Amino acid sequence: MNNKVVIITGASSGIGKALAYEFAGRGAKLVLAARNIQKLNEIKADLSSNKILSIKTDVSKEEDCRNLVEKTIEKWGRVDVLINNAGISMRALFADMNLDVMRRLMDVNFWGTVYCTKYALPYILEQRGSVVGVISIAGYIGLPGRTAYSASKFAIRGFLDTLRVENLKNHLHVLVVAPGFTASNVRSNALTADGSEQGSTPRDESKMMSAEKVAKKIANAVKKRKRSLILTFVEGKFTVFLGKVFPKLLDKLSYNHMAKEPDSPFK
Repeated sequence: MNNKVVIITGASSGIGKALAYEFAGRGAKLVLAARNIQKLNEIKADLSSNKILSIKTDVSKEEDCRNLVEKTIEKWGRVDVLINNAGISMRALFADMNLDVMRRLMDVNFWGTVYCTKYALPYILEQRGSVVGVISIAGYIGLPGRTAYSASKFAIRGFLDTLRVENLKNHLHVLVVAPGFTASNVRSNALTADGSEQGSTPRDESKMMSAEKVAKKIANAVKKRKRSLILTFVEGKFTVFLGKVFPKLLDKLSYNHMAKEPDSPFK
């Protein structure tokens, strides 16, 4: 990855921040994108590298995504890897949820991926580079209490899988990453039924895979040009397998598992 130009959205925290450190350690030129420019600049200062460009970006805004790519080309002249990592979550029953929550999830998670990919794609194709989408196991199974989240992640997977097929003869690498539950602030910032932030996580973060481990596995998958990466066994690979062979059983298991969360919206 030495001197490859890597754009990372949602780079101010969680998996995105871990990706910044991972790819910096591999010698890449980084473009870090997030709404919180202060946190991006703190990462840049901590890495003390002249190979980092920080750009304030709200991926739900098409113009911000266009600006992100344009500034990248102005600075580095190329794009080798785009990692669509920016995303938000939610927790509420669909029957109780304000539809604005669905729109916000789709705007950030799905449309953010579409906008950034649209403007970066011509440059990535020039380098025979990579488009990466960070989804979730919720992009493979319907996760109860996360209707908007699952819908957005399914949409990303469908979009990127199709993009891969369209560009079979263009040597485009498309990687879809589905981490299991990962220790990060995504659950604390998750939206509730009325659109307010949850404020705390309902799960034991200490038992989850670290963001750093996820970042390392993603970087390795980019290097090996894998098409998919499903992380963790029980909540990842085994869950996807059950969904294919025993879908009714998985429905019951998913319901019971998620119902055990503190203050679960369903029992």
